[in-house]
Amino acid sequence: MKKIFNFVIAAVCGMAIVACSNANVEQSGKEAELQKVVKPYVENTVIATYSAMASEGIVLLEKVEAIQEAVKNKEDYSNLIVEAGKSWREMRHHWEQSEAFLYGPADKHYIDPHIDSWPLDYNTMNTYLASEEIMKKVEEEGGDFVRATFSYALLGFHAAEYFLFEEGNPHKTNLTYAQAVYLTAIVEDLAQQAILLEDCWAGGVSEEKEAIIYDEEEDESMSWGENYGEYFMELSHPDWKTYQAVVEQIVSGCVDIAGEVADLKMGKPYRSSSKADQEYIESPYSYTSTTDFADNIISIKNAYCGAKAGDACVADYVKKYDSELNDKVVAAIDESIKLIGEIKDFETKAKDNADVKAAIDQVSELAELLEDEVLPLIGK
Repeated sequence: MKKIFNFVIAAVCGMAIVACSNANVEQSGKEAELQKVVKPYVENTVIATYSAMASEGIVLLEKVEAIQEAVKNKEDYSNLIVEAGKSWREMRHHWEQSEAFLYGPADKHYIDPHIDSWPLDYNTMNTYLASEEIMKKVEEEGGDFVRATFSYALLGFHAAEYFLFEEGNPHKTNLTYAQAVYLTAIVEDLAQQAILLEDCWAGGVSEEKEAIIYDEEEDESMSWGENYGEYFMELSHPDWKTYQAVVEQIVSGCVDIAGEVADLKMGKPYRSSSKADQEYIESPYSYTSTTDFADNIISIKNAYCGAKAGDACVADYVKKYDSELNDKVVAAIDESIKLIGEIKDFETKAKDNADVKAAIDQVSELAELLEDEVLPLIGK
């Protein structure tokens, strides 16, 4: 009996070893498939988007510096402000197309609220503009001062938008010198934050960009010395120890921005149950709110389908194991972009707008597909 028992135990253990070995082979196979997604995502979606945004930030900074000089010398700057508006829009495109990956440095270092908070705090802004002492500091210290002193409601894209645009058009050429100084300082800070996003994902930036984030007085860079691209590709961060965890993070980022677009960015103005909701318009001066929303969905498309044709992507993995689900996700992405594009006069007629409601419903459906079906599929 003892020999038979030992034989049974040995057989069971052998089966267990074989089963574990098979499980490891299966897991390795899955990890290898998911690993293919990561490098193209990091290099051609995340870093490429942030790099373009940072480059345009430098261009925008040069243009507002020229505006400040023209205002100081009482020269015409009507052409300059049109060109600055174009740069602002281009930089904004890249930012909005990055919002499917607001995790990591954008979240950890509060760069998202730092550069994209709204509505503006007009009362405090006007108080600062009227203060000779504060504006002297702003002029002398620029981005360093406003970053250290001003609240997020006084910084970023929307503060710059306020000075550059008026009801969708380039602003009237009547900026005061204080306003021009303020604009230059917050754009310097905006450009710095954009460069830091690229730096955090790429592990370094060009000499031109490094010069923008280098503090000569402190003799050091503003860089945090991080490399999220490496963290993703080499699984060298405690939050992402498997490629499954990385890909789940990619999809979760898509879920988050889809929910924000539907529930907050479009949802609050559509419901407008309070004055705060009525004023919750993302880009009320440039009238680019619906472009922002569409770019947010494009950020999902780039994260899910790949920003560069032919790249391995999440869609490839989903298609292999559930082609019908992949078709539904891709169709939901495209339909969301289409319906957002059909919204008219969002900044002035969002409340109870049937086109807004149709877009909200479609984007909500996209969020549900990603959360309730794609994430579980990746987790199998």
